[in-house]
Amino acid sequence: MTSPSERLEGTVDPKLLEILVCPLTKGPLEFDAAKQELISRSAKLAYPIRDGIPIMLPEEARKID
Repeated sequence: MTSPSERLEGTVDPKLLEILVCPLTKGPLEFDAAKQELISRSAKLAYPIRDGIPIMLPEEARKID
């Protein structure tokens, strides 16, 4: 098992990604490493990740096409 310090910076723990869902649709999220966002395709929103912490607030999310 890797500790947070051993994990590459800018990545999300795969187990955390399995647990997290979009707060609006309760659907799955995809990790975008380049933009440091969690993408909800069903809600068309991108939730930011700041300092390694996903910000799962719809008012903080960016709309996507």
